[in-house]
Amino acid sequence: MTLITLRNLGVTLGAPLFSDLSVSLVAGDRLGLVAANGRGKSTLLRCLAGLVEPTAGEITRSRGLRIGHVEQDVPPQLLDRPVDQLMLDALPSEQRESEHWRVEVALDALAVPEELRRRPLGQLSGGWQRLVLLARAGVAEPDLLLLDEPTNHLDLARIGLLESWLAGLPRDMAVILSSHDRAFLDIATGRTLFLRREHSQLFALPYSRARIALDESDAAMARRNERDLKAVQQMRRQAAKLGNIGINSGSDLLLSKTKQLMRRADELEAVARPAHRERSAGAIRLASQGTHARVLIALDDAAVETPDGRVLFKTGKRWISPGDRIVLLGLNGAGKSRFIAMLHKAIAGDDQPGIRPTPSLVLGHASQSLAELPDADTPHGLISRRFDVGDQPARGLLAGAGIAIDRQTGPIGALSGGQRARLAMLALRLARPNFYLLDEPTNHLDIEGQEALEAELTAGETSCLLVSHDRSFVRAIGNRFWRIERRRLLEVDDPEAFFAEAMAGEG
Repeated sequence: MTLITLRNLGVTLGAPLFSDLSVSLVAGDRLGLVAANGRGKSTLLRCLAGLVEPTAGEITRSRGLRIGHVEQDVPPQLLDRPVDQLMLDALPSEQRESEHWRVEVALDALAVPEELRRRPLGQLSGGWQRLVLLARAGVAEPDLLLLDEPTNHLDLARIGLLESWLAGLPRDMAVILSSHDRAFLDIATGRTLFLRREHSQLFALPYSRARIALDESDAAMARRNERDLKAVQQMRRQAAKLGNIGINSGSDLLLSKTKQLMRRADELEAVARPAHRERSAGAIRLASQGTHARVLIALDDAAVETPDGRVLFKTGKRWISPGDRIVLLGLNGAGKSRFIAMLHKAIAGDDQPGIRPTPSLVLGHASQSLAELPDADTPHGLISRRFDVGDQPARGLLAGAGIAIDRQTGPIGALSGGQRARLAMLALRLARPNFYLLDEPTNHLDIEGQEALEAELTAGETSCLLVSHDRSFVRAIGNRFWRIERRRLLEVDDPEAFFAEAMAGEG
């Protein structure tokens, strides 16, 4: 049964976001929506939900289609409402009296604790807010669920819970979700739509396999375009020769054939499709300076403690050497962020017992909250002042990182999450570190940005210690893995056992 059909759909907001999009969704579909930041994913979902009118084309919905929609940001008008009342209001009015039990069942399915269910939504953490809104969207069992970045603010345990919840939905309930989490897309979807300004592409495959098919399609299109353009050049050369002969001989027949060849060349050139080039949201490049030190940081049974002195874990004797890309694995509350803070202080010269950085270590640090980027400062002021570059060089660097001229002198706090992340990466590059300390560096990056950061970190002898819940990123980056378990820091061969246990809620 077809639930919704898009015909030649397009949206222009200042510039075209997408155009000529034709897709049908049937009951039970699981469709992943992929595009870079700011390229129309949220807008398309809002069009499907009936909140935004498309600029061109049409949307046909089946009669009586019920849609549940979870937007990327929490609607402000919901923040003061108690969770249980929000859930009850999501049920059809005729069901609220007799089927209020559905509220508890929906919240149980996403493990929302009892003590949170009577609180206003705004008092909950970002992760619990996300799960409540997902439960709210599903409580009335809609025909179609639209989920915009549903893994935002979720740790691995809650992402595992979300994956199980999606797998347990009624088989005929369709889901369209946008996400930058590649591992999540692979598990949660069976079809992938790559949303583009022109020529969006749909594959009946989950993300990773669809991405391979997309790359092959783009490469084939590039080859076809190159062949077509060569044929155009050859036709024009032939036409020029015939034209010269026709003029010299006074042959009307040759001149007529010359015009025909030129028309054919023009027609072929008009339909030749250049290979797709993604409009970059800004380059991510890193720089590393060398060091002759054999050990960058030595750990001698350093104790990682809570503010009140309770020991979370001890490191044992460990070393970080040039070329190590260490991923720190541990459940929430295990002490990952406190350990990173201790390393940061030790490198800055604040004595931390059991942590000895080499004197030649130069740090590049990016925190989870990007607190190193003051909200009140400006991108131009930050880069020009911190790295002593002139006005025009600073503007060029910022433009290359995806910060438009009109945003360079405004407050950093007004930038989008993706722009802030790219600004942080630019600052890291200009610092020219020989060791990177990164806490959830992919939080605000789209897939394009994640892959660019992966390429930079795996190039050469880059050294880093990082924390991330992005499974694809961890698998691509790590060549060593440290796991916090039973109050000890253990070296493990790979992250897979930790991923499985964390997502099953164990450990």
